[in-house]
Amino acid sequence: MRRYSLILVLLLMYSCLGPTPRKPVSHHTQSFMVESVNLNKKINFIEEDAIKYYIARDSASNYYNSPNGFWYKYLIQSDETNPIPSIGDEVEFEYEISDLLDNVIYSNETLGVQKYNIDKENIESGIQNGLKLMKEKEEVVFLFPSFSAFGFSGDKEKIGIKQPLIYKVKLNKINRKNESN
Repeated sequence: MRRYSLILVLLLMYSCLGPTPRKPVSHHTQSFMVESVNLNKKINFIEEDAIKYYIARDSASNYYNSPNGFWYKYLIQSDETNPIPSIGDEVEFEYEISDLLDNVIYSNETLGVQKYNIDKENIESGIQNGLKLMKEKEEVVFLFPSFSAFGFSGDKEKIGIKQPLIYKVKLNKINRKNESN
């Protein structure tokens, strides 16, 4: 009986120790990161080629390359003395979104007039940077690679994953932050 009591006491003591924490298992090795970077470079190269092909087909227009990785052309360019929006200014604009085959995905009517406070709200990085290049009453066509538009997720409705897009934007009004105070 004494032997069973000793075994029972040892089992109770051992069971009170609790589980030993395990170290997390990491599946993200250095080679995974290198492969991911290389895949993204290939995707960006393919999208850039598709955009350059689109530009080549539209040889009558003059496109500009933005330092932010997108291209644009003016449909209506306003006077050079008109100012561009500053941080905090509210802009009112209309736009439509198309694919590189010029199929309209979202029309002006669907999207309606938008208001955006420059660098104070979250929208796609392409349109955010594109609006900063525009003056009141200008119309610009932007060619955005996927990383400047909806990226890896798309919009989960009509825009696919990793899809370069065309935004046709008309900047209607710039409401200066100092004018509203």
